[in-house]
Amino acid sequence: MAAASAAPLAINGAVKMGTTSQAYLEGSRVGETKALISELCRQFYHLGWVSGTGGSITIKVHDDSIPKPQQLIVMSPSGVQKERMMEEDMYVLSPSGSVLSEPLAKPWPNKPPKCSDCGPLFMKAYEMRNAGAVIHSHGMESCIVTMINPSSKEFRITHMEMIKGIQGHGYYDELVVPIIENTAHERELTDSLAEAIKAYPKTTAVLVRNHGIYIWGDSWISAKTQAECYHYLFDAAIKLHQLGLDWSTPSHGLIQSPNGISSNYRNAKVSAKAGTLNNDIEPPRRCIVLDIEGTTTPISFVTDVLFPYARDSVGKHLELTYESAETQEDIKLLRAQVQEDLENNVVGAVPIPSDGEKEEIIAAVVANVEAMIKADRKITSLKQLQGHIWRTGFQSKELEAVVYDDVPEALEKWHDLGIKVYIYSSGSRLAQRLLFGNTNYGDLRKYLCGYFDTTVGNKRETKSYIEISQSLGVDNPSEILFVTDVYQEATAAKAAGLEAIISIRPGNGPLPENHGFQTIKSFPEI
Repeated sequence: MAAASAAPLAINGAVKMGTTSQAYLEGSRVGETKALISELCRQFYHLGWVSGTGGSITIKVHDDSIPKPQQLIVMSPSGVQKERMMEEDMYVLSPSGSVLSEPLAKPWPNKPPKCSDCGPLFMKAYEMRNAGAVIHSHGMESCIVTMINPSSKEFRITHMEMIKGIQGHGYYDELVVPIIENTAHERELTDSLAEAIKAYPKTTAVLVRNHGIYIWGDSWISAKTQAECYHYLFDAAIKLHQLGLDWSTPSHGLIQSPNGISSNYRNAKVSAKAGTLNNDIEPPRRCIVLDIEGTTTPISFVTDVLFPYARDSVGKHLELTYESAETQEDIKLLRAQVQEDLENNVVGAVPIPSDGEKEEIIAAVVANVEAMIKADRKITSLKQLQGHIWRTGFQSKELEAVVYDDVPEALEKWHDLGIKVYIYSSGSRLAQRLLFGNTNYGDLRKYLCGYFDTTVGNKRETKSYIEISQSLGVDNPSEILFVTDVYQEATAAKAAGLEAIISIRPGNGPLPENHGFQTIKSFPEI
């Protein structure tokens, strides 16, 4: 192995000469990482991920004494038989991407050594996600799954056990993986991959159409585990598609044709009584997005049950969970929100000390939460904490959510028709899942495909609904129906091109005269 001091290769921007000692480069930590990459590539070869010299892997040299952003990087070479690689074939890079150590050339028929063509893309994952390892696979399933719908910009799947192996996801969540278009040369993908990473902050992978996938994790174990789960899910999606089943819906029912009718039936259905064909079916919408308060659930349940429970329990919740990372993150978000409120002279805002005593911090948080709830603030920091408090209430059976009597039947009907139903509420996604998972009619989450909260934007802003329509991947926003009890929300959705209907339920607020929207009193009217 030679030190690349004469002509170091820049992977990302300007070249910096390596200052790491030769002893460290030849030490056990670097050597173990090189050996690990060799071992993993042999495993990946037998899985079909790195055959034909394709694919690659990179791992940071773990060292507890060095912060991750400053750790060295070991990267596999390009254009070599991945299953035959040895430790001495690896490149060692600085944290900025310049080559510190490169392999010696081998005799014919081996090619001259060359660092992975994936290098610039690997560096984006390191820089933008603080990854500990990145895997690039050419697995057949990761290629084919992008070809099933050539116009799709995303891969979506839900209600599959292996989704739990993807960082930040659970069984009921919808996994969304962005798809970027392939180019003739790997390095030309760098900008589009970076844009996808930025646009999808929750993703740990990016698919490249007709090519493969990039996957990263906090460590090599995380990256490998997720890679195995992603490939499993892609394979499952392909097989479900071959069976005519839709992998993107909770029930994985029959694939729907563009007009929303199952491809097995097209535009006709058999009448159970007469045995005749009925060609008068109105093509249903592709997606329905539902508000919660005043639409699926009485406002009184939220204002008289959920809000008081959160208000009365916040102090106890903080006391019991204060040391947890989750609660510390909740306090951090609230502190940032309160600081902004203080600058804007918001009534009821009380400074939350950053280094005070536990009791002092909790008292300040409680005071702010009470003021925010009283003012019915629709802010992410409050909703996140409320969701965590309500989780305790639902788990202990102190809380049971209420939905209108017509909601369960309508959800089941839309589900059977292949219409995807989503929730958009100011409550956190966690709170939404808790509510529909613990209703007076049981668990209704099997009928729902996903959840949106204020992280996509304020419900009275048009850009929020533009974001939702782009996330749902419809060809035209008018294929989405939004149902709400709030006139301003319906107006914002309509401005984004969605169809909007206003729900009139007991206890809902008044509407302006001549508002111009269709109204309903129950879901069967839709």
